[in-house]
Amino acid sequence: VQLQASGGGLVQAGGSLRLSCAASGRTFSTYRMGWFRQAPGKEREFVAAISWRGDSTYYADSVKGRFTISRDNAKNTVYLQMNSLKPEDTAVYYCAAFKYGSSWSQLTRFDEYDYWGQGTQVTVSS
Repeated sequence: VQLQASGGGLVQAGGSLRLSCAASGRTFSTYRMGWFRQAPGKEREFVAAISWRGDSTYYADSVKGRFTISRDNAKNTVYLQMNSLKPEDTAVYYCAAFKYGSSWSQLTRFDEYDYWGQGTQVTVSS
């Protein structure tokens, strides 16, 4: 599966953005999906993940209550709605497809994801 992330940009603190990740391939609906982010000089970190049917979601503590992950399998797209943005949310955001057969208990590990989008820059000004 190929992934294309979009929707990043520059926003003031307290603002909102919605990221999209469009996937190619007919098997998108069978993949569990995740969003990660990487700030300059920092390691890539888990942000959110969603089950293949969209009925289970998981969030990093740092974004819980502010970000919402969702998916539309008919459109082969996963979304990340980001509200109440903070300067510390500034990073390149990546969408990724979770490996088949891996334990969902490993969903926060970036090395458990097979396919990655190219990343989209989110910058939050104070």
